Amino acid sequence: MPCIVTRGIVLRETETKETDKILTLLTDKLGKISAIARGARRKGCKFAACAQPLVWSEWTLYQRGDWYYVNEGATVELFGGLREDLDAMALGFYFSELTEAVTAAGEPALAALRHLLNGLYALGRMHKPTALVKPAFELKLMALAGYEPLADSCAYCGCPEPEIPMLDVVQGVLRCKSCGSGDRSLSMPLCPASLAALRHILYGDPKHLYSFRLGDSALQRLSHAAEAFTAAQLERGFRTLDFYKSLQSLPVKMSKNENK
Repeated sequence: MPCIVTRGIVLRETETKETDKILTLLTDKLGKISAIARGARRKGCKFAACAQPLVWSEWTLYQRGDWYYVNEGATVELFGGLREDLDAMALGFYFSELTEAVTAAGEPALAALRHLLNGLYALGRMHKPTALVKPAFELKLMALAGYEPLADSCAYCGCPEPEIPMLDVVQGVLRCKSCGSGDRSLSMPLCPASLAALRHILYGDPKHLYSFRLGDSALQRLSHAAEAFTAAQLERGFRTLDFYKSLQSLPVKMSKNENK
C-alpha cells in the first residue's frame, strides 16, 4: 500500500485498545486527519515521542478506507520549553484545542498550522509572556478561520479613532461607546493602546505578530476582548482554557531566595 510522507503536529491523542492511540494530526499536506498509531503506548515504540500532544514530526502514513495509519515517525520539534513552564504548556494545549475547533477534517489548513507552530515557538523558544501571546494568538487564528473582526473604524459613524472604543464580540465590529444600539453587554471596552494592538494583530506583518508591548490595564482589556470574541463567535467554551485560567488564580510562586 503506498505511503504518504507529511509533517504534522499532534493536536489530540485518544488511547484505544491496550497499546494504541488515535491521533488528531494537523498536517502540511493533508490538513486535519485522524491517524491510528498502533503500539504507540508500548514500551520501546520507535515513534512514541512523536505520538505526544504538541510535538511536530515527520510522519509516514498509509491509508485504509477512511483511516490513516502510522507507519513511521521522526520528531522535528518537541517544543521542550513548553514542558518546563506549566503556564506555557497549559496555554499550548489551549492553542491546540482552539486550532482543532476551527479547522475542518481533510481541508487545507496550512495558514492555521503555521500560526500554531509560531505560537508554540513564541511560548517555548522565545519565552514571550503568556498574557501577551494568548490574545494575539486567539484574534489572529479567528481571522485566519474567517471570523476577522472589522476594526478599522466605528461600524456606525465611521470614526477611525473612537474616543472610547468598544469591540462588539457578536457582530464582530468596532464601535464608539455612544454608537449603536442593543445589548451593550455584548461589547468589550478597549482603549487607544489596546485598539492599536488589535489592529497590529489583525493587519500587521504576521512575522511580527508578538512584537508589541502594552501596559497591564491595556493588555487586560485586549485579553478580555479577544477571549470574549472567540467564545461568542464559536459559541462554545474550552476545558483547556479553563485549566489555564485556573493556574492564573493560584498564589504567586515564591522566588528561590524566599524559599531559603
